[in-house]
Amino acid sequence: MGLPTFKGGIHPYEGKELSEDKPVTVLESKGEMVFPMSQHIGTPAIPLVAPGDRVLTGQKIGEMDGIISSCVISSVSGTVKSVEPRVIAGGSPIMSVVIENDQKYETTENFGTERDPGTLSKEEIRNLIKEAGVVGLGGAGFPTYVKLSPKDDAAIDTVIVNGAECEPYLTSDYRMMIENTQEIVKGLHIVLQLFENARGIIGIEQNKPEAIRRLQELVVDEPRITIVPVKTKYPQGWEKTLIYSVTGRKVKADMIPAEAGCVVDNVGTMVSIYQAVAKGIPLIWRTITVSGDAILNPGNYYVRTGTNYQELADAAGGFKEKPQKLISGGPMMGQALSDLNIPVTKVSSALLGFVEDEKAIQETTACIRCGRCVHVCPGKLVPQQMVIAGRNGDKDRFFKLNGMDCCECGCCSYVCPAKIPLTETFIQVHRNVSMAGKEKV
Repeated sequence: MGLPTFKGGIHPYEGKELSEDKPVTVLESKGEMVFPMSQHIGTPAIPLVAPGDRVLTGQKIGEMDGIISSCVISSVSGTVKSVEPRVIAGGSPIMSVVIENDQKYETTENFGTERDPGTLSKEEIRNLIKEAGVVGLGGAGFPTYVKLSPKDDAAIDTVIVNGAECEPYLTSDYRMMIENTQEIVKGLHIVLQLFENARGIIGIEQNKPEAIRRLQELVVDEPRITIVPVKTKYPQGWEKTLIYSVTGRKVKADMIPAEAGCVVDNVGTMVSIYQAVAKGIPLIWRTITVSGDAILNPGNYYVRTGTNYQELADAAGGFKEKPQKLISGGPMMGQALSDLNIPVTKVSSALLGFVEDEKAIQETTACIRCGRCVHVCPGKLVPQQMVIAGRNGDKDRFFKLNGMDCCECGCCSYVCPAKIPLTETFIQVHRNVSMAGKEKV
């Protein structure tokens, strides 16, 4: 039998050799820092500061608004320059707190307060995670304290740590599995405190043998934790595909993982949970990959949230030649950038630069009904029919085709011989439905 996997998916060029062997370098920011109030799924945070205010590292500058929300913490000390809309990756202007970094990094009184997680109650652990502003660092940004607060703790029997990192070029999670191995396992221990009936599984793609080896050595005497190597295939890191790969459980379209007895968190999230609970350090740092064939010196960086993307590019030596395409995130699910004047947020994972923009030179032709998009779709959807409904504005038909269950992975567009921008259409439909829902509220 082969390694655990799922049906569908693709095998794009990995590109990880450019940065996988580059240790994480700490990058200290120098310019102004921008903190969008929306760095997560859910309602944006409410600004707590005003222009002229003095702030400290670790100070809450945005308060969560509602249950599905997350607070925002300043990663530097300095003076608030403004509270105004600023553009983030994706092109949307988001209300943001702009701080002039004084580079003193003076901290709040309780910043860095160490605790023994074993002495804390479930309520205390969840509250510390909430107040630290921890969200899912795999890209979605779902507030972690919500995910760790299901209706019934006893119903959760599996906590899965997502170490797949299936997106091409991205190596930040891999470097964390190499350099922050103990913190990942300690973070998992904290989560397992919340779910007494649960076992812990760390799922890692087979193309990361050193990470697998190190984690296996660390948990060899851990009765509740298992390392499960999975087949290298995109999108192995999607929550539902990873659940199926490591447990064999199918999470239906209308289900959340908790209904299948599972909680899934990224390796970076586990590190942040450990830091928040045991070290008293809120989520103010991100490990980010800077890579692509246009980057002079690809690498991995430990960066304060709020840092300008231009500083990331400069840290990697700039560009070999002017890139035709810039992406925030991975090439499959990332967001194209028109320039680098955007801030690093909690959900930033990479800055990629490419000499050529392949999509710009591709010519779209008519669909030949080959069925390749259906074959590779990890959600078992019918993209060829969904795109017709999407283009015609037929939301009822799109819903009947379960189009809202599309995870926007890009597999269908990748294999389409007609080069039809299938995923782009689905993203636009999802956005339109989301906006329509907000207008009704």
